[in-house]
Amino acid sequence: QVTVEESGGGFVQPGGSLNVSCIASERAFALVTYGWFRQAPGKEREFVGSMNWNGNIEYNTDAVKGRFTISRDSAKNTVYLQMNSLRSEDTAVYYCAVTSPVTGKYDFWGPGTQVTVSS
Repeated sequence: QVTVEESGGGFVQPGGSLNVSCIASERAFALVTYGWFRQAPGKEREFVGSMNWNGNIEYNTDAVKGRFTISRDSAKNTVYLQMNSLRSEDTAVYYCAVTSPVTGKYDFWGPGTQVTVSS
């Protein structure tokens, strides 16, 4: 069973930065995509961005508009979401999800980490 875990959320003032991490337990999971999602109170879950096994990155441009950056450390099996110029509307629980190499769908999800942007 693959486990996924996020870390690095917290409280930050508007304009500040946070870096959240995602690590999956299965090191042999090479041909997968790591995705970042978020869900604010009372809203549906929203796609933030993703990075596939080949290093190709996609962003929800409307939501992040160049403020967020996804990167990875393959040796640590970890993917990062660097968030800059944070706004109050970025407040949400941020989730990392990993696709299954069998189904190609986001079958493995972390518990989420809270990011709160407030003055």
